[in-house]
Amino acid sequence: MAALVSFSVPPLHVPTSPDSISVSKPLLTNIQINPTAPSSSFSLVCRKKSNSKLFTAFSPSISTEPTNTPEADPEVEIRAEKFDWYAQWYPLMPICDLDKRRPHAKKVMGIDVVVWWDRNESSWKVFDDACPHRLAPLSEGRIDQWGRLQCVYHGWCFNGSGECKLIPQAPRDGPPIHTFKKACVAAYPSTVQNDILWFWPNTDPQYKDILATKRPPFLPEIDDPSYTKLMGNRDINYGYEVLIENLMDPAHVPYAHYGIMRTQSRKPEEKVDREGGRPVELSIEKLDVNGFTADQVWSKSKFMPPCIFYAYSDPDQANGSASSPDTKKPSVQKKFSLIFVCVPVSPGKSRLIWCFPRNFGLWIDKIVPRWIFHVGQNLILDSDLYLLHVQEQKIMDVGQANWQRACFVPTKSDALVVGFRKWLNKYAGGQVDWRGKYSGVLPPSPPREELMDRYWSHVVNCQSCNFAYKSLNILEVALQVVSVASIGIVAAMKQGMIPAAARNSLVVVAILSFAFSRWLAHFIYKNFRYHDYDHAFR
Repeated sequence: MAALVSFSVPPLHVPTSPDSISVSKPLLTNIQINPTAPSSSFSLVCRKKSNSKLFTAFSPSISTEPTNTPEADPEVEIRAEKFDWYAQWYPLMPICDLDKRRPHAKKVMGIDVVVWWDRNESSWKVFDDACPHRLAPLSEGRIDQWGRLQCVYHGWCFNGSGECKLIPQAPRDGPPIHTFKKACVAAYPSTVQNDILWFWPNTDPQYKDILATKRPPFLPEIDDPSYTKLMGNRDINYGYEVLIENLMDPAHVPYAHYGIMRTQSRKPEEKVDREGGRPVELSIEKLDVNGFTADQVWSKSKFMPPCIFYAYSDPDQANGSASSPDTKKPSVQKKFSLIFVCVPVSPGKSRLIWCFPRNFGLWIDKIVPRWIFHVGQNLILDSDLYLLHVQEQKIMDVGQANWQRACFVPTKSDALVVGFRKWLNKYAGGQVDWRGKYSGVLPPSPPREELMDRYWSHVVNCQSCNFAYKSLNILEVALQVVSVASIGIVAAMKQGMIPAAARNSLVVVAILSFAFSRWLAHFIYKNFRYHDYDHAFR
């Protein structure tokens, strides 16, 4: 996607202690777009307050302003409103990556669910992923010829309401045991909004009509036809809290993603390092049980708990809110948003759904396959995945409640991260409420190849990448066949049966086909299977 993301940094004060974050001047990022930038890259730039020229968002200078180590939150006020983790809508998947022909297994908040398309009601359904008979996973089943969800262990079938419609083993002339309540599957309220399937994590009948009183957060750009809205998703081997913090932290970008997210800017007059890091001054505008907002002159951001972190351009401020009425504005302002939907799956596991809507360069998404964008976005995720996995392990060693004591966050660039921890501690119990489903211990660290695996974490869950993976593998095999066949023809033909030029051409075709098949195998492996990332040699 052609995107130029600029983090503006006006000199705003951001206390480093979560308790001292005040409602102050606006925060976050100046999001600007470069239509000529490569479609799969994001470039970070910064606009100087007194100068319109662009340069890197992370200045080489180091702030000498004294800062204090943040202290732990004081005791939460007795009357503080509490965030209920189980009275929220949770995203499951973008509907573009759901196959209507089969059921899908998903886990959210430690709850195993099966997602399937009920063609009789023309809607997506979300059930407990367990057949009431012997608890076999319904996600391993199929959708039968009558459009019912069928368990493939014994053939029990269920309609869109979770009612059992068939028990093959029950006598036809016996009691209708399929109508018993215990034969039904628990069905969750669900809805499609912003092209994402959401579900309410409670099957109690009192929530059957929850949509009438509470809906998922609405993101207008995704439904606006004047914007592009390509989405992606990936399962990640670190938890929800670390995922949210990472997305709220612009200061890590020039280091963890060096050489991937290119900067297009003039070189600063003074650099303290190769990457050009600099102070990033962020501040929280408002924080309460419903999350927080942040503002930084040209850009705004919102955290809408539990799942959405949303940064968007503010062209009115970018053009100068105090400009004269005679100032001419462009007829169509270029706008761009960063939408991150962060799903708590289980301790040490999370899911990210991303979408970067923009109202320009719409033609790019029409001619460039979606999987091309995902190659670059997966590389960005991989470049700090191991760092964050290890970070989470160390945080759990000291305990979530000791985060502020364990982590030294003395600069203003950590304001959003500190703000998130304040919200988490003050309103949400300090961590995700798993309701006793887990012991609190993270799963053991898998081998690096499994930790950063792309196939099972993304490719199988993305229709575009899955199709590309299968197609490229077919092409690889076809090239090998062409190579072997060409050599076979040359070997079978006697000298003089075919001209020397034709013989030489077949040899060249065989060599090129084999070489390209080997290159293609390497490309497939690195982009769809596993791509290690060594920061020492970037």
